[in-house]
Amino acid sequence: MTAVLEISGLRKTYRGRKGVRKALDGFDMVVEAGQVHGFLGPNGSGKTTTLRTLLGLIKPNDGRMTILGQEVPRHLPQVAGLVGAIVESPQFFGNFSAETTLSLLADAGGVNPHRVPAVLELVGLRDRAKDRVKTYSLGMKQRLAVASALLKEPKLLILDEPANGLDPGGIREMRTLMADLAASGMTVLLSSHILGEIQLICDSVTIISAGRRVAAGSVSEVLASHTSATVKVRLEPGVDLPGAVAILRAAGAVIPSLEKDHFTVGNATNPAQITKLLAEKQIYVSELTPVSADLEDVFLKLTGTAPVDGANRQVDQVAAETQGGWGQ
Repeated sequence: MTAVLEISGLRKTYRGRKGVRKALDGFDMVVEAGQVHGFLGPNGSGKTTTLRTLLGLIKPNDGRMTILGQEVPRHLPQVAGLVGAIVESPQFFGNFSAETTLSLLADAGGVNPHRVPAVLELVGLRDRAKDRVKTYSLGMKQRLAVASALLKEPKLLILDEPANGLDPGGIREMRTLMADLAASGMTVLLSSHILGEIQLICDSVTIISAGRRVAAGSVSEVLASHTSATVKVRLEPGVDLPGAVAILRAAGAVIPSLEKDHFTVGNATNPAQITKLLAEKQIYVSELTPVSADLEDVFLKLTGTAPVDGANRQVDQVAAETQGGWGQ
């Protein structure tokens, strides 16, 4: 696949009263053509700095960036007409209607005015096109911002938190829109804190923390690289759970915790061995379920932004306690 966006060794530092702060510290990213690419990171990780640097709004200290094969910011004027972007919270004149706002933007950018009703339809604002923007909800303003970014039919669409302020229905519509745009051949770079949506819609992701890339690849690859052989075990009602755990631990199983009605085995490379060992003691398994990481698990682990808890987050603890597998 062809890379629409490439960033290599990007660095940006700021000097303040507390000394030098590294906003970007050798950051790398590649976005392939026709994909919806998720750009993830906690607040202060360097996401917005990266996007602003790409668009020529911030000058980097070092690194190389290309958009559609053209090095930027040097050749940004040549590719600017092929890039649509929303970075941070968009601002509009409240007394103008959405239709007027987009018409003015189209005129300023030399865009065919017939694009205005088309993009209003795309983002679901056709019925409110003549209403003043100050009457819009936050979510509707977000849709208007997306519409403005789509005016020139860009090849690369960069969206910073486009689902901000949207209700669940609006988030679903935005997800459908992103998928439709990618299916039409557009490449979408999507920054968002809604990790469940990123996992649903994105083909690939880049995760940034403290100005550095900490993970990148297809969503399935990133998840697979942080999933271990952990299974949840539930037994028949009335069975002595501590007794079953003792049997498995004696055989080498790593069981980090015992819950009220189930437990997890962290090194179960051959889950059938669990059933076999317990059945030999007349203890029968009613549920044996693989525990896989989701994008939130991976994000929290890599960025260290929150404590790891719950059954799905025992993977990290297990990995630290055991080398290799059990029950092979």
